[in-house]
Amino acid sequence: MKFQFIAEHSHEYCVTLLCQALDVSESGYYAWKRRPMSQHCREDAQLAAEIQQIFLDHRQVYGSPRIHALLRARGMTCSRKRVARLMQQLGLSAQVKRSRKPTTTSDPQAHGAPNRLSRDFTAEQPNTKWVADTKAVETAEGWLFLAVILDLFSRMVIGWAMGATEDAALVELALRMAVARRHPAVGLLHHSDRGSEFTSHRYQHALRQYDIEVSMSRTGNCWDNAVMEAFFATLAKECTGRTRFHNRQQARSAIFEYLECFYNPVRLHSTLQYVSPCTFEQVTLSVMT
Repeated sequence: MKFQFIAEHSHEYCVTLLCQALDVSESGYYAWKRRPMSQHCREDAQLAAEIQQIFLDHRQVYGSPRIHALLRARGMTCSRKRVARLMQQLGLSAQVKRSRKPTTTSDPQAHGAPNRLSRDFTAEQPNTKWVADTKAVETAEGWLFLAVILDLFSRMVIGWAMGATEDAALVELALRMAVARRHPAVGLLHHSDRGSEFTSHRYQHALRQYDIEVSMSRTGNCWDNAVMEAFFATLAKECTGRTRFHNRQQARSAIFEYLECFYNPVRLHSTLQYVSPCTFEQVTLSVMT
């Protein structure tokens, strides 16, 4: 791959300087040029071009498992290790910026609910189990708070809301969006942590309005809502952690575009056999009916 890089950039830079920078000999480079390319090298070059295009087309956030899945879907036969090797040689990896995070609070006077979900993150039908949580996104203007509701059936984001304050009004907006989109039947289980916004009288009243059964994580146990924790880790890696937002509006636009234009309709999900949440619902529900 070093010799290939030199050949591709020899019209821009001196070959001697390129060889020195990459710690290879000029004689070795010219011997490589005279040698006919092997079939394996030609296949690697073609595969590398496909990998690079997929990486760029999908926001530079896909690692080797998802790129490998897409290549197989396109009819290209290759191993995941080969994809990982070529990505490493091409220098393709998502860089994540870690940000500070404000502390969340719970109300010691609030009345919680038992953990009815009990870490069973599977659902045989849509609108039987929803999980919810909030995340703080750092901007130069101040924190932007995001509330999200996921359907465990397809991992689809079905409700969300953003605001400068993390309170009951914010999570209620996300809930009402989810209900308006999905029209759940009686018996839906809603799981969240014990944050004050979820245990508030206002939010609990909204849940009762829709005959939604309540489940809550045990105090200080993030694993009880592991799917939401994983989702927000993905959001940070692929969206909010990749740039420094100048203001809340910039962050709002980026998050909206990620959720509605990429995550739900396009992004391959490992739990769903590497299809997107929208595709999973369309295919699975068509089979059910």
